[in-house]
Amino acid sequence: MDAEILKQGPMSPLYDPREDDREATLRPRALRDFQGQERIKENLSIFIQAARERGEALDHLFLMGPPGLGKTTLALVVASEMGVEFKPTSAPAIEKPKDLAGILTTLRPGSVLFIDEIHRLKPAIEEMLYIAMEDFELDWIIGQGPAARTVRVPVPPFTLIGATTKAGMVSAPLSSRFGISLRFDYYSPEELGKVIRRSAGILDIEIDDDAVALLAGTSRGTPRIANRLLRRMRDFAQIGGKSRVTSDIVRFGLERLEVDHLGLERIDREILRTIMVKYGGGPVGAETLAVSVGESVDSLEDYYEPYLIQAGMIARTPRGRVATPAAYRHLGIEPGHENGRLQF
Repeated sequence: MDAEILKQGPMSPLYDPREDDREATLRPRALRDFQGQERIKENLSIFIQAARERGEALDHLFLMGPPGLGKTTLALVVASEMGVEFKPTSAPAIEKPKDLAGILTTLRPGSVLFIDEIHRLKPAIEEMLYIAMEDFELDWIIGQGPAARTVRVPVPPFTLIGATTKAGMVSAPLSSRFGISLRFDYYSPEELGKVIRRSAGILDIEIDDDAVALLAGTSRGTPRIANRLLRRMRDFAQIGGKSRVTSDIVRFGLERLEVDHLGLERIDREILRTIMVKYGGGPVGAETLAVSVGESVDSLEDYYEPYLIQAGMIARTPRGRVATPAAYRHLGIEPGHENGRLQF
């Protein structure tokens, strides 16, 4: 994952904890401060209030959606609203059953255990988690061979929050054990505008309304990208001797970052151009396309394709990826042509 983070450009929804230490300051701690995802917040506020009134741990929570939309932040908000301990980890970090046992047995009653990338849990860890989620106990094997015996170790009642960008890869037995399932959607420009204004206030950045609108329209529907671009525009304004971020600074900054008015960066345009020019508009398979643009298949499918599909630039078909008429218009290429020349 670290290698993937380092490869991503300014429009990647991946979170790099080394990028900016103040990223954590932008995360809200209360549900009322969490911007967007109104339906999720309305339902979740009811579930949280009911659990608090009963004095119980909140039911296990399953968060699905593309990266950068606030799944980790919402998990932190849930723990804050419940007034309990928040213990984050990720599925790749839990390598052995004893790793999971060590985490669960040190939880306090009602704690929130957040597991990111939960679709990457190993089968042995997943099976161990089933009993912990349902009965708040762990099956622990003592001894070896014929003398081996199973001991059930109690764990305090807790809330498991699992987050994934690939809901289809989570096994049915695991997903069925979550009492609450929430799916995140991309943000509208208006919702991103609220995110940008809130972040600008926290970071003490003065920004014009038209600059906010321009940033919101180029942030790919993703708050993490909006916050990242806001910090970069602050840098351009500061070095340019400006006291506030204006629309002219945003346009200049986006041009320097090679980001167009739809939020597409260079690699996005290269993906589209490759489909249209090298493969006649498609269809082309994911592996072939990934090799052609010098990216991994996972990077292509997880971080580039979702927004290109959402923006109506490409379509997935049973035979592969196909460029849409909107993609041709956006790059100014006629179908079957490159810069006006027929391709054979």
